[in-house]
Amino acid sequence: MKTDNIPDSKDAAAKNASADKPAADTVNKIAAQAAKTAEADAKKKKPTRKKRMKKDITDPNTPMARLLLIPSLAGVLLFYIVPSFIVAFYSIVDNPISKQFVGIQNFKNLFGSLAFTTAGKNTMLLSFTAVPAAVILSLMLANVLNSKIPGKSMLRTFFLSPMMVPVASVVLIWQVMFHHTGSVNAMLTWLQKSHIGTLIHCIDDTVTTMFGGAPHPLTDWGSIDWLKSDKSMIVIVLLFLWKNLGYNMILFLSALNNIPKDLIEVADLEGASPMWRMVHIKFRYLSPTFMFVTIMSLINSFKLFREVYLLTGDYPHENLFMLQHFMNNTFRTLDYQKLSSAALVMAAVMVLIIGVLFTIESIFGRDVEE
Repeated sequence: MKTDNIPDSKDAAAKNASADKPAADTVNKIAAQAAKTAEADAKKKKPTRKKRMKKDITDPNTPMARLLLIPSLAGVLLFYIVPSFIVAFYSIVDNPISKQFVGIQNFKNLFGSLAFTTAGKNTMLLSFTAVPAAVILSLMLANVLNSKIPGKSMLRTFFLSPMMVPVASVVLIWQVMFHHTGSVNAMLTWLQKSHIGTLIHCIDDTVTTMFGGAPHPLTDWGSIDWLKSDKSMIVIVLLFLWKNLGYNMILFLSALNNIPKDLIEVADLEGASPMWRMVHIKFRYLSPTFMFVTIMSLINSFKLFREVYLLTGDYPHENLFMLQHFMNNTFRTLDYQKLSSAALVMAAVMVLIIGVLFTIESIFGRDVEE
């Protein structure tokens, strides 16, 4: 009787198998899904032909990337490196035909040339006068436009407008303004008859002291031939400032807007003066912009030859005879030795000036939080 209550072993095994079947199906489904996911991940990781080509181009260590560098390297080699060696070679030989080594004799002849020394003096005077003035004035304008004043957009447009004027138009405007019967002399003639004449005389004495030349009496202010007198450098400095102030101002405006406002606010709350904030906070953050603006202004001062040449021609007044005039006139006579020596001297001076600027920037360019 008791044995009838015990279930059959086969029935128990069948019940256990039917109970384990759903669990086994679930495991199989999970394993199949995992296999599909792994296969999909493998397909994603496997780079396609397009991706392999992109990697070959962007990776500098692949043969394809090195192959694509050949045209650029060939251009640099053909138009920069090889001509530089040729110029250096011509500077130490007597002429391009016999090619006899003369050492530094060509440099001695160059520095003994009155034309070169005059051109170098005028170019250095222009650069060391116009470049600092352009940097300082553009920073002052940027500070003014960075403050809350009305009409800032109109002022930005006004200062940037010279960049859109063609060189020929600029020269024509300057010729009309600074001709001996032009608008500047007409205005000065009217001013000298007024009570401002004494002030003009003081300005004349100051400018004459800075740029040299004999002082003009007050009655001569309305009859100066600005482009053919000892005050001709003033015209070129004003032209340089007029063309470059707007561009430099925009660069400084961008840099001023990137200075953390919380530092300025904390300094203001601590009672720091505007001059202290400018020197100890803004100058530190503006040092890279100072560097860039100074180098670009220096380069632009050497590029001012176009305007001066169109204004005055091949042989301008002595005060306007620049290094570019010297190089241009020397090239016409095919004096390769003097031309090559002058080119190397100019390159050395530029490298020296830029090196000094980098040294100054590394000293004053430390983070303000240090």
